Amino acid sequence: MALLWHVVYVVSALFFSFNVNTIPCVAHKMNIIDQCWRGDVHWRRNRLQLAKCSVGFAGKMMNNIGEGVVLYKVTDPSDSPLNPRPGTLRYGATMIKEKVWITFKRNMKIVLQKPLLVSSFTAIDGRGVDVHITGTGCILIHKATDIIIHGLRIHHCTAQGPSSVMGTGGSIIPLGQMDGDAIRLVTATKVWIDHNTLYSCQDGLLDVTRGSTDVTVSNNWFKNQNKVMLLGHDDGYLRDKDMKVTVVFNHFGPQCNQRMPRVRHGYAHVANNLYQGWQQYAIGGSMNPSIKSTANYFIAPKAGKKEVTWRKGVNGNDRPWNFYSVGDFFENGASFIQTGIGNAKPNYNDQQRFKVADAKAVRSLTSSAGALKCSRTLTC
Repeated sequence: MALLWHVVYVVSALFFSFNVNTIPCVAHKMNIIDQCWRGDVHWRRNRLQLAKCSVGFAGKMMNNIGEGVVLYKVTDPSDSPLNPRPGTLRYGATMIKEKVWITFKRNMKIVLQKPLLVSSFTAIDGRGVDVHITGTGCILIHKATDIIIHGLRIHHCTAQGPSSVMGTGGSIIPLGQMDGDAIRLVTATKVWIDHNTLYSCQDGLLDVTRGSTDVTVSNNWFKNQNKVMLLGHDDGYLRDKDMKVTVVFNHFGPQCNQRMPRVRHGYAHVANNLYQGWQQYAIGGSMNPSIKSTANYFIAPKAGKKEVTWRKGVNGNDRPWNFYSVGDFFENGASFIQTGIGNAKPNYNDQQRFKVADAKAVRSLTSSAGALKCSRTLTC
């Protein structure tokens, strides 16, 4: 009898533990990315499984896991741009030649003295702690591939004149003017930016420029910013015609003015995002970009401009640019002027494809956008 009661106690305890650990995951409808990992009560020991969860143009981030991955933990919040110390974020992001998966020992605020260069095959994973990154230039992904930026709060980034920093493999890299973006991509490929909170930077929050492509921007919270997201370097940079970016499950606002995103030349698939108002416009572009807006939830400001879109130098429907809306939901009088002769299909492959949810589910799907708060006893 004693043995029987012991078995019943153990089974009951396991059942109770399972339910406690999964309650946060059923409190709202999760999107397809979060479903992939947030239901795992052992996500801490299975951190690298996150690489299998990305969708959109970045595809699955399988090159960031597998044989030879170095697990690196940040223990020191200080920053030395030219002589990174072991234990600092800059050391992990620049000095390790192998694949590296970076985590953080505790809550910390990292004040960058100069822009942080991130090497290829690097994942920066802030889950489980509260990590703030601020300072000069913030994060720069330059001529790098296979990058994951996850779970960070990046804010109050300031401009930086020409300078030098430690780069890939321990070499000093000269940098030009940095405008003060939270994250800037320059000639970067296969980048996944997920579950970050970005706000209040001197220039913009995210720039994808100079031939960067195969980028997914998902589950982020963008707020308190004039210029939010720029896709494409400038009107004369023709290499950006090959740029492909997926913008999905993000929350824009409050206090966002424009560029959510602004696209030059290339292609953007903008799906299942929540727009909490705008001042100038939400989605815009120039130089014949293609933008497919799918099942987004647009809440126009109570006063001011209700139109979602903006086209540089275009009045009405006199240019055949593909600004295509399908299944979007409009509130407070929001409207979307469509132009173009096609429907701007993303043409995803099997590693990129995902099912877009109904726009009326977007509030739920984006309810945990931004850096997650994860406890040690509960899942994220």
